[in-house]
Order: sequence, then C-alpha cells, then structure tokens
Amino acid sequence: MPCTLIPNSRVFTMKTQGDDAMPRVSRKQIFSETDVQVFHLISRCVRRNHLCGTDRRAGRDYSHRKLWIRDRLELLASIFAVEILGFAVMDNHLHLVIRTRPDLAADWSPDQLAARWWALFPQRRLADGSPAEPSKEELHKLICSETAIADKRRRLASVSWFMKCLVEPIAKRANREDDLKGHFWESRFKAQPLLDELAIAACMAYVDLNPVRAAVAETPENSEFTSVQQRIADRQAAQQA
Repeated sequence: MPCTLIPNSRVFTMKTQGDDAMPRVSRKQIFSETDVQVFHLISRCVRRNHLCGTDRRAGRDYSHRKLWIRDRLELLASIFAVEILGFAVMDNHLHLVIRTRPDLAADWSPDQLAARWWALFPQRRLADGSPAEPSKEELHKLICSETAIADKRRRLASVSWFMKCLVEPIAKRANREDDLKGHFWESRFKAQPLLDELAIAACMAYVDLNPVRAAVAETPENSEFTSVQQRIADRQAAQQA
C-alpha cells in the first residue's frame, strides 16, 4: 500500500543497508539527538514480496514471522528510549508510529546504560539463546569511558539504531530459515515526521486501519499483529476485571 502523506508531515527515505548509488537525506536534517520527536516509519520487504505472509510464488506461508517482529518490537521497547505508539505488521511491509525520548535516556545512569546495551547486544548467551547474566566487569567494559557512555546514550534514543536493531535480526533469522543470503528488507526505511497532534492522530488512524484498508481484516478488532487489536483486547480485559 502506498504511503499516504499525513497533514503537517513530510516523508524522507533513510538507508538501513548499503545502497550507495541512491541519494539519501542526511539524518541531521530530520533526526534530533535532543528533542522529543514522533515519526511514522515504514519498512518494506525486498521487491515487496510477501515474506511475512502467504507467498503464492513460493507456495509457502511465512505468517509466523509477524510474531517474530511483534516480539522484537516488545524487546526493543523495553531497552530503547523509544515509545511505540502504534504498529501494523503486514504481509510485505511494516508500519510503526514511534516517539523518541532522548530526555529519558539523558537521565539513565552509566550502569543502566550498560545493562540496556547488554540486553541488546549480549556478549554471552544461555542455552536457550537469551542473554546471560553479565558480571560487573563485563558491564564496566561497556562504559569504560565518557565517550562510550555518550555514544550508548545517543544510540539508545536513535531512530536509525532502533530500526537497525529491529530489521537486521529479522532478516538474518528469515535467511537462516530459508537457507538463503541477501536482503530481506528494502535498503531504505521511510521516515515521516509527525509535527503536531493532528498529524499524530491522522497517522495513528491510518496505521490502525491499514489491514482493513488492505482487505486482510474486516474490523480493527480482528486485525492481527497490530497495536489497535492489542489496545482493544487490553481495554476489554480491563473492563472484565
């Protein structure tokens, strides 16, 4: 589905993998390291193939990969200073509405930064693949200088790093599953700044209704792997409690 321009917004394309032949907008032009910002992000599967749904050409169902993406989003939301306001995982692309919170990252202590970084890039893992409990020495190595501390603080509030840590593990896992190499996602993700409450509300509605508009769901309530379905389920559970 083509990207719709939301009122009071502007679409930019950002690189996530190598594609030097294509021009790109400088990150400094749209991403602030100090200001709270809201973005609509879109990432598409390579050649818009249905690599997260039913691929009729390959005769395979990859819908389980949507669960990978949702679980990865949940993990990243617990680590980054980035709030996920909305999402819709489609068969061949992903919509996100996120809010950066560099103000939160600025308050994290060096020890908190190290613990979050270890959770993101563990140097040791348990047999089930989960991060092993780090030692004090291992955590200290991650924050051994003021430069290292500042770098991790910046990266943990960065849109580019958030997307890198989302799409790359999914691509590697899918390639292992298919015994293939190469790109899973298109080389660029689109970043659409949402500049006021009207733009945010319009974009949230666009993302929430994406599965309905694409005719893969009849209502938001049965739109699987979306934040709107999750919000509705949470509200119903609270009312029944």
